[in-house]
Amino acid sequence: MPSPFAIAIILTIITMLLALLFTEAPTNQSHILAILGYWENGIWNSNLLVFAYQMMLILVLGHILVLSKPMNTLIVKLTNLVNNTSNAVLLVSACTMIVSFFNWGLGLIFGAIMARKVAEASQIRGFKINYPLVGASGYVGLMIWHGGISGSAPLKVAESGHLASIMSGIGDSKFTNQLPDLIPFSETVFSGFNMILFGILLVVLPLFLYQIGKKAPITKVNLPIYKGIETKETQLTGAEKIDYSKLFGIGFGTLVLFTFFYKYYDSLSEMVITPNMLNFFMLGLALVLHQNFKSFLNAVEEAIKGATGILIQFPLYFGIMGIMRDTGMVVQIADFFVSIATPTTLPLFTFFSGGLVNIFVPSGGGQWAIQGPIVIESALKLGVPLPKAIMALAYGDQITNMLQPFWALPLLGITKLKAKEILPYTLLLMVIGTVIFMLGLLFL
Repeated sequence: MPSPFAIAIILTIITMLLALLFTEAPTNQSHILAILGYWENGIWNSNLLVFAYQMMLILVLGHILVLSKPMNTLIVKLTNLVNNTSNAVLLVSACTMIVSFFNWGLGLIFGAIMARKVAEASQIRGFKINYPLVGASGYVGLMIWHGGISGSAPLKVAESGHLASIMSGIGDSKFTNQLPDLIPFSETVFSGFNMILFGILLVVLPLFLYQIGKKAPITKVNLPIYKGIETKETQLTGAEKIDYSKLFGIGFGTLVLFTFFYKYYDSLSEMVITPNMLNFFMLGLALVLHQNFKSFLNAVEEAIKGATGILIQFPLYFGIMGIMRDTGMVVQIADFFVSIATPTTLPLFTFFSGGLVNIFVPSGGGQWAIQGPIVIESALKLGVPLPKAIMALAYGDQITNMLQPFWALPLLGITKLKAKEILPYTLLLMVIGTVIFMLGLLFL
């Protein structure tokens, strides 16, 4: 497979060609030049660039949190409870899913470090494990993240005016005028159907891994102790002491958290959570857990490496969205789905199309920018509840993370495993998850 960046460029060219072939040229302007103009406008869409920065912070701040000493201590205490493959995968998968429901960046690194610490514990204490299966258990959080609190689509539609913004200039006004100002978490992430599905997955997947763990062959483990980040104190003079001061670190973090609850108490009580709210809370919590600015900044330096894909690929996805929106392709694709689907089957079509697109656009945020307007337009025309259509896209996006190893790269780097070692197990998880999500979309 080429790199995700190369795939984004290939998709851009394909979108341009499709627009050239299947859309009408504007009057008094070259068709190709108009398409290039739509593409450039999409790349620098200010609302979408804000969205990209929000998604970067969700990943980076989640990573920073798990690199703190309290989180490391928690992981070590949890790994002390395991003594074989079965109970290791049961504990790692369940804990990773719970953490990932709060923040996918936190869950991804939490699961990776926990899997690594299980392997280290097996070396120190002498019990045998199947390390690739443990590593796959640490990646399972990426299968439920988009239905969680940090899910890109649920977070963005909870922002006032986002639905109107993303549908601006698209489709028939008699449908787009039906759009609500926002969709709160009570109708998406914390809705009854989503919490039931999460509860089923939280039980079924760890138990499935537990059963596999009983029969999985033993693998050799030879790893040095993973130390994460280290903050070395040197001889400090003058204002340098501020960076190492617990008073400043914990004090400012506490101020951020106090401001968060003061500012967003009403929104929280109404179950409205936005990317800015989530990032503000994680910023304060990260500062408190790291205790000083130096440790926090060292963690930032480590965590920012994982956000390079978002930084450079998202503008390309926005350019694709610009072409699809301004040429009318969004309406054409939505009309196609409307012509072949019913209110019952549209969520399933959305689920499978979301899974397919995720293979080529391995980012929930980038995928929402491209596919979100199509989902909204189709749902409005067929009378499908918007929350259900949005969550169907979220489920499809997250399920093929078990096939597309792009977001597994940080986990593979920490665990020193290879993608081919964990994929046989993650593919089995994908099959089980697909069945659960399909049944949920049909009957819940």
